[in-house]
Amino acid sequence: MMSVAGYSSVRDEEEDTDGFEVEELEHGLSHPWGMAFLPDETQMLVTERDGHLSLLDRETGDLEEVDGMPELHVQHQGGLLDVTIHPDFSDEQWIYLTYSATNGDDESATHVGRGQLDLDEATLEEFEELHVAEPFTGSNFHFGSRVVFGEDGLLYMTTGDQDFKDFGPDHVSQDRSNELGATLRLEPDGSIPDDNPFVDEDDVADAIYSYGHRNSQGMAVHPETGDIWQSEHGEEDGDEINIIEAGGNYGWPVAHYGCEYDTEEPIGDMPEERDDVVDPIYYWECTSGGFPPSGTTFYNGDAFPEWQGDLFIGNLADEYLGRFTVDGADDEDIAVEEAESLLDDRGWRIRDVEAAPDTGYLYVLVDQGNAPVVRLTPE
Repeated sequence: MMSVAGYSSVRDEEEDTDGFEVEELEHGLSHPWGMAFLPDETQMLVTERDGHLSLLDRETGDLEEVDGMPELHVQHQGGLLDVTIHPDFSDEQWIYLTYSATNGDDESATHVGRGQLDLDEATLEEFEELHVAEPFTGSNFHFGSRVVFGEDGLLYMTTGDQDFKDFGPDHVSQDRSNELGATLRLEPDGSIPDDNPFVDEDDVADAIYSYGHRNSQGMAVHPETGDIWQSEHGEEDGDEINIIEAGGNYGWPVAHYGCEYDTEEPIGDMPEERDDVVDPIYYWECTSGGFPPSGTTFYNGDAFPEWQGDLFIGNLADEYLGRFTVDGADDEDIAVEEAESLLDDRGWRIRDVEAAPDTGYLYVLVDQGNAPVVRLTPE
């Protein structure tokens, strides 16, 4: 157990902006990636890509590192990635982590595992690997790796395409015999649900819930419909917001709104022209400038009533937090519109965003070395 020193004040920096204040709770984190709030506690869990999991006290600013971590493969986009908690955490204190790890050689894959949190000792006990998104590859890019529990009590996890560049129909994201470029759906113990869409097909990986994804790094559950929403990186632009359907093919790379990098050459067909792929609910087409998306959440708190039901997505390359309005409930009637760019004067690559369930304050992770944890509160 280790405490991280150097913290001076929970309001290390506070600034008024339009309708909210910005507080920097903690500095010194190394590329934080994911966060989760502990129920009935002032503490939250924060992951850092280099392998640290920490408990951050939202009231005092104390930061304490958690022991008991798995072996990691920390290279480029790989390392310790997302974190979530069991939906019945008060009874089953499981902490779930996604991370990249090797098979003993130089090849790596996205993993998900869990351990029991001993809060007094700041330790993950009995950590166990639950599932490996195979195959292992030599790539250190596009691990996907957001993880959430759905309203059905099952674990949803994204995997990336490991940056494969064969853009034809044999691309790994279109090959359902592997688990790359997919959304996986698992029981809390890592087993396969009986009603997964492809469990009766011998040549399809049983864990796959949806496929044809490039690299989805944002995922959230709609608070009213229970639908799983994802934000996904395109190639040159082509970034997407998707609502996930069981068994759905999301097109990458045979149908895509983006282009090959540094060109205006389209990749595949237009998704709207094909009836065998699920069209995104919102997208950025080639030459639009794109929206490299990461962490995603719906706002469902009381602190900012004017944001109720809005979708927040972290923008990496353009360095701001996007706020999107969402109107309608049925897929055919939903209208999504980018309404506002927040924190766009800070030079912050926004990696993740979540609202605290008790206060409704919005918490933001910044993807950089010596990074702050940022909190937005009402004026």
